[in-house]
Formats: sequence, C-alpha cells, structure tokens
Amino acid sequence: MMGGPEAVDTAVRSHLFPPLGPIFPRTYEEGRALWEAALARVELPVARRDFPCPEEPGLATATALLGDPTAPGLLAVLGGTHGVEGFAGTTLQCDLLWRLACGQLRLPEGVAVLLVDALNPWGYRHFHRHDRQGVDLNRNFIDFANPPDNPDYPAIRALLACPPGPERRAALAEAAERLGRQRFEIAATGGQYQDPRGPFYGGRAPAHGRRVVEALLAELALGARRAVAVVDVHTGLGPWCHAEVVCDHPPESRGFALAARWFGPALGAPALGNSSSVPKWGLIDYAFHAALGESGCFVTLEFGTYGTEALLEVLWDDLPDPEGAPRPGSEALRRHFWPEDPVWREAMVLRGRQVLDQALAGVTP
Repeated sequence: MMGGPEAVDTAVRSHLFPPLGPIFPRTYEEGRALWEAALARVELPVARRDFPCPEEPGLATATALLGDPTAPGLLAVLGGTHGVEGFAGTTLQCDLLWRLACGQLRLPEGVAVLLVDALNPWGYRHFHRHDRQGVDLNRNFIDFANPPDNPDYPAIRALLACPPGPERRAALAEAAERLGRQRFEIAATGGQYQDPRGPFYGGRAPAHGRRVVEALLAELALGARRAVAVVDVHTGLGPWCHAEVVCDHPPESRGFALAARWFGPALGAPALGNSSSVPKWGLIDYAFHAALGESGCFVTLEFGTYGTEALLEVLWDDLPDPEGAPRPGSEALRRHFWPEDPVWREAMVLRGRQVLDQALAGVTP
C-alpha cells in the first residue's frame, strides 16, 4: 500500500467513519453545536428539554427523547457526569444520531432513546471532573444526613496534596502496597464527604446533575416499562484503548442478570473484583437502580486512557485551591480524559457503537 502511515490512517478512518458529520468536539460550546446539528437531522419525533445550570450563565444539560415517549423499551445514554469526560459522551451521542439520520441504524419498533448531554456542564466547559463547588456528581447520590465514612482517605489525601512527581508516585505506590490495591483505590477514589478541597468529594447537598436526574426519573416511569438500558459514558480509568462495561448492580440482582445477558462476558463487576473499577459510594447508578426495579439495568461504559497511576497524577490539576476557588482546568487533564490520538478515538467510537447496539437489542420487544 502506497502513501505512508498518514495515508493508511486516513484510508482506515474513511472506511470506519463514512461522512455522517463531525462528531469530535474540542470545547463544550462546539460539543453542543455538533449535538444540536446531528439532532436536527434525525427524522423522528423528538421531545427536547434543557436544564440551565446555575453555576454559570449559558451552561445547560441538554436532553432529547427520540421516538414514542411511552415506548415499552428505552435506551438512555448519559454523558458528562464527570465534566471533562463529556467530550466522549457527546461524541457517542452524535455518532448515534448521525447513524439514525442516514439510515445506518433504525430505531426498533417499540423503543425510544433518551440522550442526556453534559450532566456537569461547568466541568465540561472548564476541563474539570467536578463542578464549580468541587463536587463529584458521581459520588453525590447519597443520604446527606448519613454520609458514608472513608476511614483510609485522610492518609491518601496527605499524599495527593503533594505536587506530582517521583516522590509522590513512590509514596502512593508504598501506600498501595501497604493497604492492598483494592483498599487503596477505594480510599483514594471511592468517595469522601469530609474534605471539600479534596478529590472525589461527594458534597453536602444535591448537585445540578443530581437534580436533573431526579427530574427525569420522576417523568420517565422506568419501572413501568418492559425493558430499559442506561449507558453512562466515562473515560480515564483503565488501560489504553480498553473499553469496559461496568455493572454496579448487586451480583444476585435482576439488573445484574440483564446486564450479563445483554453485554456478555465483557461485563465487569466491582463487587466481584473483576473490574478496573472498585466499589464506590454515591454513584448515579444507585438512583437508577431504585427507579428501574426489575425492568432493566444501568452500566458504565468506561474508556481507558493512561491508567490509574496517571489518573492520580492529573488529579492535582482537578483540585480546588486552598481558598476554595476552582483552579483553571489544565491541558494535561483534558488530554487524560479526551486523548487526541486518532486510533484511540476510532476505537472508542467503534466500541461505543457495539455497546449501544447491544443495549438496543436488549430493550427491543
């Protein structure tokens, strides 16, 4: 084959991605414009609702329900739960919309699709995982009168407070060896509720994204539908180009059984120790678990980038400063959660298509 690596790469991308329309945003504003343009091309009934974000003028969580709103089957695709990870969520939603618009994909009879873009729009816009108050939305779904306790967190926080570098890496590695890998990762990433200036802080009140989710759940009557699949798109955890379907339903539950049936052996379960993720507090999953009843499942589609150690390195750039003001989001943080490498992005879209198509098949009557 002539033309060198660049020509080969161009040919591969041309083969994998027919000219359906642009799907890779570089900013929150561009992501919203791409999403709106793709949505406008879909010839299906669409019910739109935006939820303005009080953290900054002009920011909103956008939602669109495609198809019959009373359909017995429903696929929900969520993006931007962790702000800066919203680039991937927008991309997969745009790709789904373009496939529907050009006829590559048809919405099955009796199935509707709900798209929720930018659950944490402030973090998306400013390249942070948390919101303006330093709250991690995916640790925010708790009873605030009785917050969970993370007893190992203070020791890990003292290490994370040091600037990134060889000494901190060595200290974190020693802590992981001393505690054991799972206990260390739960301490560092499982969620904490006492340190507003620290990572994975779950907050003391419902965040914007939680209020959006609760409003949607009040309207959707998920438990009354025949079958529901919810896919929450995340990036940054796990090996490069690896995509894991993570299920936090209890292993003995109906939701776990459905996830295993629909997504197959690729399913990872933190409760069983076979996932790149560990058990966590306050996940958005838990709100959906309660609403779904026996009708469906919630999974996280996690696209790995540079691994857990690299994730802990860039967390320094995601912490509010000691006075509580948010730090400017860094390019290192954006690159960790939204790599520019074309092979990574192609792999993400292809695997995303597979998982969303599996979910659609699962909820089809």
